[in-house]
Amino acid sequence: MMTSSNGPARLSRTVTDSPLGPLTLVALDGALAGLYMDGRAPDAVDAAGAAAGADAAVLAETSRQLAEYFDGERQSFDVPLALDGTVFQHRVWDALRGIGYGETVSYGQLADQIGRPTAARAVGLANGRNPVSIIVPCHRVVGSDGSLTGYGGGLDNKQRLLELERRVSRVSAGWPDGTPRPRPAAARS
Repeated sequence: MMTSSNGPARLSRTVTDSPLGPLTLVALDGALAGLYMDGRAPDAVDAAGAAAGADAAVLAETSRQLAEYFDGERQSFDVPLALDGTVFQHRVWDALRGIGYGETVSYGQLADQIGRPTAARAVGLANGRNPVSIIVPCHRVVGSDGSLTGYGGGLDNKQRLLELERRVSRVSAGWPDGTPRPRPAAARS
C-alpha cells in the first residue's frame, strides 16, 4: 500500500491510448506513481479516483510525453516520479534511467553498474517491480545473450519498444532508411 505523509495515499488515474494498447497512468501528490499495460495494474489502482489539480496536470503531461515518445520525437521523460520501493529497487531504477535510448544492457551489466556484480537476479526482480515502465526504461534490459527476457507488459511489447527506439535512432543518425549521412569533406580524415 502506498502512503503519503498524511496517511494512506489517494491515487488518481487515467487511461491513455498508445500503439501498445491502453496505458493506465497513476498519480500521487502531483507525481507519476504508476504506468501499467494490458490491465496489469495492481488492485489498489482500481480504487484510484479521477484526477484533479496537480495529479491531473502530471497525468496530462505524461500522456503528452508518451505520445511524443511513440511518435519518435522524445527519447527521455521529465515528469516528476513518486516510486514506491526499497533502497535497492531505487538504485536499480536510477540505473535504468541511465541506459541510452535505443541501447540495451544485460541484467549482469546493470548489476555491475550499481556495484553489485553478483546480484543479477536481484536486479531482475527489481526491474520487474518497476512501477513506471517506459518512463523508467526497464524494457532496455535483456538476457546475457541478448535475448528478450521477462517484461511486465509482455515480451511482444518489449520487442515493439526496442524496435521503435532502434528505428528512431537509425533515422536520427542518418537518412530515413537508416543509411549513414555522408560526412562533410572537412570532417573526413
